[in-house]
Amino acid sequence: MDKNQIFGIIIIVALLIGYGIYNQPSKEEIAKRQREQDSLKKVLVEQQIKDSLAKVQDSVAKALIVNKVETVDTLNSDSSKIEKLKSNLGIFSNSSIGNEKFITLENNKIKIKFSTKGGYPYYAELKEFKAGGDKPWNKPLVLFDNNDNQFALKFYSNNKDISTADLYFVNTGGDSIYDASKDKKTVTLRLNAGEGKYIDYIYSLDPDSYLMKYDIQFHNLDNDLASNSSYLDFLWKSKIKRQEKGAKWENQNATIYYRFYEDEVKYLTETSDEKEETADTRVEWIAYKDQFFSTILIADDYFSSADMKYTKDKTFDKYLKHVESTLSVPYENGNPHYGFSYYFGPNDYDILKKIKGKDGKDLNLKRIIPLGWSVFRWVNIYIIIPLFNGLGYLFGNNMGLIILIMTVLIKLALFPFTFKSYKSSAKMRVLKPQIDEINKKIPKEKAMERQQATMALYKKVGVNPMGGCLPMLFQMPFLIAMFRFFPSSIELRQKSFLWATDLSSYDSIWTFPHGFSIPWYGDHISLFALLMAVAMLISQLLNKNQMSGGNTQMPGMKMMLYLMPVMMILWFNNYSAGLSYYYFLSNIITIIQTLVIRRMIDEDELLRKLNTNKKKVKPKSNWQKRIEEMQKVQQQQKKKRR
Repeated sequence: MDKNQIFGIIIIVALLIGYGIYNQPSKEEIAKRQREQDSLKKVLVEQQIKDSLAKVQDSVAKALIVNKVETVDTLNSDSSKIEKLKSNLGIFSNSSIGNEKFITLENNKIKIKFSTKGGYPYYAELKEFKAGGDKPWNKPLVLFDNNDNQFALKFYSNNKDISTADLYFVNTGGDSIYDASKDKKTVTLRLNAGEGKYIDYIYSLDPDSYLMKYDIQFHNLDNDLASNSSYLDFLWKSKIKRQEKGAKWENQNATIYYRFYEDEVKYLTETSDEKEETADTRVEWIAYKDQFFSTILIADDYFSSADMKYTKDKTFDKYLKHVESTLSVPYENGNPHYGFSYYFGPNDYDILKKIKGKDGKDLNLKRIIPLGWSVFRWVNIYIIIPLFNGLGYLFGNNMGLIILIMTVLIKLALFPFTFKSYKSSAKMRVLKPQIDEINKKIPKEKAMERQQATMALYKKVGVNPMGGCLPMLFQMPFLIAMFRFFPSSIELRQKSFLWATDLSSYDSIWTFPHGFSIPWYGDHISLFALLMAVAMLISQLLNKNQMSGGNTQMPGMKMMLYLMPVMMILWFNNYSAGLSYYYFLSNIITIIQTLVIRRMIDEDELLRKLNTNKKKVKPKSNWQKRIEEMQKVQQQQKKKRR
């Protein structure tokens, strides 16, 4: 770029700047333009305000029209609903509208909440216990809450089917909390039917009691209830909550129990997916039972009949079973009164046996505790429970020590029978060579003759071939009684010992990861079950030569020797740790007793005494004399026939 081009550009720029300065408006012109713009903006804003107001007014007008129409429709709808309620519920229609409220009645042991909608127990908590499962046990033990429990009185009034479940009661006391820890308290919930007509639900609770009184009173309804009705129905639905660690085992102890009027106690089999049963005759009480806790409804008089059923909750996440009952009570015109009692509490034998019915009659509630049948239950009631309670009084809550001492005492008490059984087996064992000689002389084809010769030998030496079995049979009731006692003993619940955190449930030293589970075994390893099986195997190996008088065991018996401990591991892996611990101790003591008895019995001296008995002339027993007389008579009759 040369000098002429540069000079030309400078002149052009200077001309543009000068032109801009020359055409710049004055201050007066700038102020005038600003006023014109402000006026224009003001006009635009005012127009926008007018347009907005017009829209608002239009919306309000439309809303008023719509609201007026909806109000008319609502009034018509409410009026229609009221007429429909009156048509369906009659004198109880006014009680179908209300607000649900909750009233609490509690003492030192239980807390019960009632809902004014339905007037029934809505929530039940046991204050002395904590929810189960793994530690820490810091949650309250709640039998039911929310809609887990529902109760409805059903009857006919002026040809209308009435159910109290959806009707609203009034708390006549007015308070929301009633504390019965020091004095008896009563909550009265009233279902109004107008003109001095009503039904009262009266709940009363004494201090330190698991039992809550429940009365139903009808007032001035005799002309409004169906005159041809001979009964009223109660519909009671509930859900049995999962409370313990072992849900499958707990489910096997959850069901419905009931008692016929002053008669036997029955229950619905626990292991079904669904079960239904009908009691056509009078029923005294009905219980929704879990492994350690129950809700029981007891009639002062009786229920005319009961239809009961349950459905298993297959998930076991929160519930075990859904239970339902329809209970009937007799109805008579007038102002009938029905008396009941609710039991919310533990399945404790000592507590349940003290609960009496009307006029002090025995309700036999203790039968809901599965202590076994017949002789096994007697062993538990008259021996095991008193012994367990006595040791508990001495040693407190140290359940591991209590089970140890109880096992030792029981084994010592049974030692004479154990000794007699072992000695009888020893006699059979030392006679084995003589039995073998008889078998050599008499061929297998003459089995009857061989057996007679063997029995003749036993008779000469004074040996009872059943002498080893009978003492063992006497010990069996204790083994089976313990099998029922430990899983049912609430005293073991949440009591720890060594590695077992809860002796009422299974112990676990290892839980398989990622939800892995072995069929028939479980998802964990129980050390007490393993120790029990090992002790059992050692005990059986020590005593195997005593079986069948020392004869060679059959292949099946040899297999059972090893198969039984394996089966016990599979069965007991999910059972009560207290039970496995007891059987482990029992087998250890049996091993010690076997070793001690072996030192006490000299088999050579025993054989010498048996051979000496052969030379003794034994007088015939009365039984033998009778047999011989019968044989003589038979021989004489045969001769006459010939």
